This record gives sequence, C-alpha cells and structure tokens, in this order.
Amino acid sequence: MSVYEQLQQLGIELPPVAVPAAAYVPFVRTGNLVFLSGHIAKKDGKPWVGQLGVNIGTEEGQAAARAIAIDLLGTLHAAVGDLNKVTRIVKVMSLVNSGPSYTEQHLVTNGASELFAQVFGADKGAHARSAFGVAQIPLGACVEIELIAEVAA
Repeated sequence: MSVYEQLQQLGIELPPVAVPAAAYVPFVRTGNLVFLSGHIAKKDGKPWVGQLGVNIGTEEGQAAARAIAIDLLGTLHAAVGDLNKVTRIVKVMSLVNSGPSYTEQHLVTNGASELFAQVFGADKGAHARSAFGVAQIPLGACVEIELIAEVAA
C-alpha cells in the first residue's frame, strides 16, 4: 500500500506548507536528508494554545502532536514531491509547553510518533526521538515538533 493510500485510509488530507512566521525556511534538503523546521500545534487554523499539566491534559496534547505530524507530512510532501520516496523517519524532536510538575512529555509526543508508524510502517516510521518540557513555545502553542527524514536519491 502506498503512503497516499494509507493516508486516505486514515482519513488524512495533507495540508499546504505553512508560511514561515519568522526568518527561516520550512525545510532544507542536503543529500538524502530533509530537515523540517519546527511546526506548532494548530486547532481550527490558529495556534493550539495551552500548557500541559496546567490547562491541557495528556490526551489533548497527544491530539495536538498528531495534528502537527499531519502538518509535517504536508511539508515533507512539498519538500520531496512524493512521500513514497521517504526511506526512513530518522528523528523527531518535540517541545512540550509544560507546567513545572508535568512529566508526560514522552506520552504527548507519542501522538506524532504513532502516526508516523501508521503512515510509513513499523520499519520506515520508527525513529530516534527527544521530548522536552519547556516553559513556553512561540505564540503560546502547546506543542512544537521538528523532523528529520531520509529520502531516496
């Protein structure tokens, strides 16, 4: 099954690449690696604002991370032209806007990691990962995620 058939089966439509909000580009390709800039969580087209452990729970954070993963897939598609060229999701770095006692950043980030495994399969979708709790994210967003992918030449 192609990546696009899998996305269709999951009911996912890829969004267009978001316009950068500052002085950066959405992606950079060097060799067979594509580096995607951080994408913040959005809900109804606006920043998904909140702080985990303060006014957002883990399940909502997972939904936000999954939404970011969909946005990242849209950017990755724009970067490579065909998601079937992706040979591996290499690395995911997740920043979770967290209250001082919140410790489930890893569970929030699973919302993105599990989607990548569903879309690309267990082998290509498995990746190295970091999940950090941070005091704040641009625009007050609850989660920000960046991605590194390997693609066929």
